[in-house]
Amino acid sequence: MDLSRRRFITLSASAAAAGGALAGQGDAHGAPASSVAAPVLLAQAGTPAPLGFNPGDPGLKYELVIANGDVVDPVQKTRAKRDIGIRFGQIAAVAASIPPDRAVQRIDAAGKLVTPGLIDLHTHLCPHLGIGLPADELVPITATTTAVSAGDAGAYTFGNFRHGVVPQSRTRLFGFVHIASIGLAGGLAPGEMLNIDYANVEACAKVVAENADLTLGVKVRITDSVVGGNGLEPLRRAIRAAEMAGKQFRVMCHIGSAPGNLSDLLDLLRPGDVLTHAYSGAGNNTVQGGRVLPAALAAKQRGVIIDVGHGGGSFDFTVCEPALQQGFGPDTISSDIHAVSINTPGYPTLPWVMSKFLGMGMPLEEVVARATSEPGRIIGKVPGLGTLAVGAPADLAIFDLVDGPVDFVDTRNNRRAGTRKLLPVLTVRAGRPYGRPPLPVPFLY
Repeated sequence: MDLSRRRFITLSASAAAAGGALAGQGDAHGAPASSVAAPVLLAQAGTPAPLGFNPGDPGLKYELVIANGDVVDPVQKTRAKRDIGIRFGQIAAVAASIPPDRAVQRIDAAGKLVTPGLIDLHTHLCPHLGIGLPADELVPITATTTAVSAGDAGAYTFGNFRHGVVPQSRTRLFGFVHIASIGLAGGLAPGEMLNIDYANVEACAKVVAENADLTLGVKVRITDSVVGGNGLEPLRRAIRAAEMAGKQFRVMCHIGSAPGNLSDLLDLLRPGDVLTHAYSGAGNNTVQGGRVLPAALAAKQRGVIIDVGHGGGSFDFTVCEPALQQGFGPDTISSDIHAVSINTPGYPTLPWVMSKFLGMGMPLEEVVARATSEPGRIIGKVPGLGTLAVGAPADLAIFDLVDGPVDFVDTRNNRRAGTRKLLPVLTVRAGRPYGRPPLPVPFLY
């Protein structure tokens, strides 16, 4: 999608309006809807439409019905007990009741929460490259049906993701291409940007453009230990690579203890770019002296996407809580799950990270939106992704929403008490439940 500057501004305004409508009366802490910034959409996937069946056919047979669940779909403004009918891997009906004789398979979700399948904008689910894990193996604890590889692969290693990981995964995968040509092949310990020669702008742009069906843009890590004396130059090169690849591509910028003045970094980010680890307490934080940096608020206002990216060292309650209170809330809730972070006390599975935001007072509908429809719109490649609209992909997550005392810990060992948590029960991708018979023969998805 080739956008003129005028068209880009128009889309930005439309996205802001859509975000205000989704937020309803305001954010989790009482801010009016007009003050809640929405992600800028650089690509639009279009409206979902049923393929191969007529949803109005009274005799339509559903291959699977998820029955009696408490359905939450922020886009459809649904929060009610509903049956969901699935046909040809798509949502075919969301109704108060679907007769049992119209279902080949029926799963009773009474007393359970049913949402669109979770979409994780920041993961490392590229096995055999550094810290990557296999996406499908994690589904019982993540409920994630779509995930984005946050720079596991660079220009010289992207073939592993394209040909070795994506074709073998039931989980729908997209990726950011690392500005470092080696990606994260060496894991977290080496600084992939200590040698600026790895930041090959043209090679990165070529891979992004040639794999546009999978790529969202360019990833860069801006932390002292990663960039050394190169400062913000890797970010500048990442932006140039994204611009060279095409106007629809964005940059995902990781911050920790970023070099220099964080405001200088924030000022470089464009509308639609992603600031991940936004609530990191690793140093040079977005909240300093109890106040959100003016440059951070300005970035959010102009359409920079604010992403959680919890991980094993990048989420601090003492940063996030004042940020929420001061209008610097997340546009997307993501896990940054990888082989190191999953073994830390913060336990960054996406449902657990979502539960932490429930504990901080964010309404359930908003938490669900930030882990389903919002990242789905940012991906912008699949009509209806992150919703339960008729014709959308039949990706669903079923949870126990448990009421009771719960103890949360961040990545700086700060603890908070909560009263609710999301526990995954079953995940459905393209109409097929993970690990639950009867299963189709042959097994296609």
